Amino acid sequence: MRTRRLIALTLTIVAAVVVAACSSDSNPPEPTTGDWHGAVQVQGQPVEIGVSFTGDGAATIDIPSQGLLAVALKDVRSDRGGVEFAIPDIPGDPVFRGRYESDRITGDFTQSGQTFPLTLERGKVAGVARPQEPKPPFPYESQDVTYRNGDITIAGTLTTPRGSGPFPAVVMITGSGAHNRDEEMLGHKPFLLLADAMTRAGYAVLRTDDRGIGGTGGKLEDANYTDLSGDAAAGVNFLRGRKDIDPARVGLFGHSEGGYLAPLVAARPDSGVAFAILMAGPSVPGDQVLVEQTRVIMAANGASTADIDKQVGESAEMAALLKAGDLEGAKAFLKRSNDALPQDQRLPDDQVGAQVTPYFAALIQYDPAPALSALRIPVLAFFGGTDLQVIPAQNERPMRDLLAGDPAATVHTFPGLNHLMQPSATGALGDYGTIETTVSPEVLTYITGWLTQRFPPK
Repeated sequence: MRTRRLIALTLTIVAAVVVAACSSDSNPPEPTTGDWHGAVQVQGQPVEIGVSFTGDGAATIDIPSQGLLAVALKDVRSDRGGVEFAIPDIPGDPVFRGRYESDRITGDFTQSGQTFPLTLERGKVAGVARPQEPKPPFPYESQDVTYRNGDITIAGTLTTPRGSGPFPAVVMITGSGAHNRDEEMLGHKPFLLLADAMTRAGYAVLRTDDRGIGGTGGKLEDANYTDLSGDAAAGVNFLRGRKDIDPARVGLFGHSEGGYLAPLVAARPDSGVAFAILMAGPSVPGDQVLVEQTRVIMAANGASTADIDKQVGESAEMAALLKAGDLEGAKAFLKRSNDALPQDQRLPDDQVGAQVTPYFAALIQYDPAPALSALRIPVLAFFGGTDLQVIPAQNERPMRDLLAGDPAATVHTFPGLNHLMQPSATGALGDYGTIETTVSPEVLTYITGWLTQRFPPK
């Protein structure tokens, strides 16, 4: 789910760097050629970065905890007179100014008036630890598959237990924003891990690229919920047509926005969906999620009451325009708001309103109540107790009320877990990439236990 300034689940370090290095006749002509690494302290957390100079006037930056690898830098200079580079299209005019001395670059990193010391040393930046990420060889079969929803080709990976089947199966639906089949973000691959856990437990799992990503066609920004629920339904039909899948035991797993779409598909009279698992799926309309998310994230970041009230008011006004279908009005509103910010905090003009799309409007306009209240299949809906994006205090009670007519529904909140189901005392979005755990083991065990109790693999 999104806010105006935190639009997507994935966060990107706002960093651009300018380095001025001292040199002498004893230094090589291009002393920075090669790999460098260092850490910027952001809100008390070290964010490791790596910079690589190729020696031909180009350079790239890696921020592993943010899932950014080999991002091209602009305005690169690397010679005896100094070294400079910058990340394009970043607000706040972030810069690093330092000097080259004894195989180190030392100086200060500054952005939006805040300054942090930064030292870069030779060597590549270490990749972030992801101890849960599944690695081959796998004790199950894995194959790339494609199928169609109308004129859209959908590409994904199907994992199946070894043996002849037929197997119960799960179709996975990602959260908001454009994701690949692993729902990869900030160095984590939660859908790869979840699929691995369920397949090891005896279930076939289909995970797919979103529209416009990987092997899937179309453009996500132009899609509405009819389109996206159709994509998920096509996955169900694809699995039900396979000989190795039990057609009566195909269910859906939706994360975040996927928790909106899964009930929308399952509630269709002819869906053939046998069960639904909703991980941090909202139970209130999208505009309400946006407004409350804005409030709690700003409060968690220490914003003043006045600033929170101002931003919440702006989020509510933009949401009202989107609910009314006035996308152009919403873009104009964002432009006025952006123009009112200090110069060093403004987004570039070509980015203002860029995410006000039919897809984003569909999310804001959606009310999950009709679909949730119509479900009469086994449903597992669970939340993270410290989630700041789909907030349990806002969503757990309505979820219970809307599923009250479903005798096979389970609603649960895991204390101390965030929106990705990682252990987190604060739920801070900036911690997603720094936490080594991809999905808490207790969640994996809970999901597979719920499945095996209701849909035994054999």
